[in-house]
Amino acid sequence: MTAGIKDKVVVVTGASSGLGEATARLLSAQGATVVLGARRADRLQALAKEIEGRGGKALTLETDVTHREQVKALVDAAVQTYGRVDVMINNAGLMPQAPLEELKVDEWDRMIDVNLKGVTYGIAAALPHMQRQKSGHFVNVSSVAGHKVGPGFAVYAATKFAVRALSEGLRQEVKPYNIRTTVISPGAVATELPNTVSDPAAAERLRGFYAQVAVPADSFARAVAFALGHPPEVDINEILYRPTRQEL
Repeated sequence: MTAGIKDKVVVVTGASSGLGEATARLLSAQGATVVLGARRADRLQALAKEIEGRGGKALTLETDVTHREQVKALVDAAVQTYGRVDVMINNAGLMPQAPLEELKVDEWDRMIDVNLKGVTYGIAAALPHMQRQKSGHFVNVSSVAGHKVGPGFAVYAATKFAVRALSEGLRQEVKPYNIRTTVISPGAVATELPNTVSDPAAAERLRGFYAQVAVPADSFARAVAFALGHPPEVDINEILYRPTRQEL
């Protein structure tokens, strides 16, 4: 379904690794122009160089999604350079894991800032442009944890449930502007996300679980391409997928 992707201007947060990096590669290979934001500018630049070396178009900007002005600058750079923004992929995320009784409040705050507020900032940055264009597509990243809560994941799950609620509200409100909205909820995917777990015992358990069942990050990229590749009158609202071996 590359017809729905070719020549689109796609903004991706959290693009320096994992889901965002894989998505940038795949969409670029299918003809999209990618605008990449993340905190690790060196990795962004390396990815852009790789994409351009294959004949693609890529623009990068160091972006911390906890700062609204930086997310706005990323989207504005896409519009200033390419004239529009067709897709906003709010992907940046963290997954610290620990029981609530450990009171890791700083980690809770950080998860809320990145996983939830970062998505709201992405919407705030791109929505006015899409309203003006009368077209666009938001892809927001939730998780299996946005459908099912597990021990040690209470705050993470809360942020991902919230992303689903936010996405559904957005879907209902943007109908007059011909804007589409997709929320994707992956299960265990081989990314750097387990590295954000600070609790040593929890980190060891999670890495062992991921080593056994996790699927490659391009599984997520293909889900994005599936949602984007449909005709404008088809709105793929939600995708939930897991590794075949994942029980929870």
